[in-house]
Amino acid sequence: MSADVLDSRYSWIRLGISLAVATVANVGIWAVVVVMPALQAEFGIDRAAASIPYVTTMLGFGVGNLVIGRFVDRFGVVAALIGASVIMSVSYALTAVSGAIWLVYALHFLIGFGSAAGLAPLLADISHWFARRRGIAVALAATGNYLAGAVWPVALSGLLVDGSWRHVYFALAGIVLVVMIPLTLCLRRKVPPEAMAHADRVSDANRQAVAIPLSVLKWLLAAAGIGCCVAMAMPQVHVVSFAADLGCTPAVGAQILSVMLLGGVASRIVFGILSDRLGGVKTLIISSLLQAFALSLYLPLNGVSALFVVSLIFGLSQGGIVPSYAIIVREYFPARQAGTVIGFVI
Repeated sequence: MSADVLDSRYSWIRLGISLAVATVANVGIWAVVVVMPALQAEFGIDRAAASIPYVTTMLGFGVGNLVIGRFVDRFGVVAALIGASVIMSVSYALTAVSGAIWLVYALHFLIGFGSAAGLAPLLADISHWFARRRGIAVALAATGNYLAGAVWPVALSGLLVDGSWRHVYFALAGIVLVVMIPLTLCLRRKVPPEAMAHADRVSDANRQAVAIPLSVLKWLLAAAGIGCCVAMAMPQVHVVSFAADLGCTPAVGAQILSVMLLGGVASRIVFGILSDRLGGVKTLIISSLLQAFALSLYLPLNGVSALFVVSLIFGLSQGGIVPSYAIIVREYFPARQAGTVIGFVI
């Protein structure tokens, strides 16, 4: 394995492109959070019913991570991202003209499915291009998920002021195609065989040092993922609506969400550096404990100022969790299973 294969200048350029793709792809997770109050008002539904599009989005996101992750292992990341871009664009456009709430629910499953291309498949792909700096590289790629949440809610709330939630979805239908496909075409270079062979030697050595079968480890990581992400989702999904309950405009709620997720960006970077020193397992444990502490701070919360502060603390505490799963997978599983296993866990 030559020195110019892993952790190279090209590796960092590819990481930058991947981060940009992820920031656009992951808008599908956050768009419905911003328009939830508008959906509630237009269709005359309660908060629980208005939350269902997020539920179907995340169900699609879960299935998409598994299916698209497996697709990446077999056919490469470029074909996966282009297909996901088309699915998202068409789904946004159809949602924008939907006249029935049940159709909005169904189409958000497809939006979530396509958005999944911006997380596990990209994390799996970029992990092949780094060895010594894999932790920070994966963490930076994963910040696209939070950058999307920090940037897009504020940008989309401006469209909500001047128009309806349908204008937001029409805009997204065009943005996804115009931005994602050209960026994706810059990722056509294949992972060198020597890099894959080196990764397999490292993971083989790690597997011999533990007594847990890989099938058991995979299910343990998946169970841990459900636990952390239920806790993660409650503040992220409901903070805009909760701020509205406290008398704030949707724009202020979007700002609170952005503060939370910018904290998550900083957290992912810090924990990415930490994982290069401590490994994925220890990093996951530390970040999970901090998440539990930060979540408890919401219990006595009362007031908008406190909501800003606690949301920032929450973002700073839990950003290292999701990248840690990808690092653990790469530490113990064969390289050619990276997309499938990371997709399954996510």
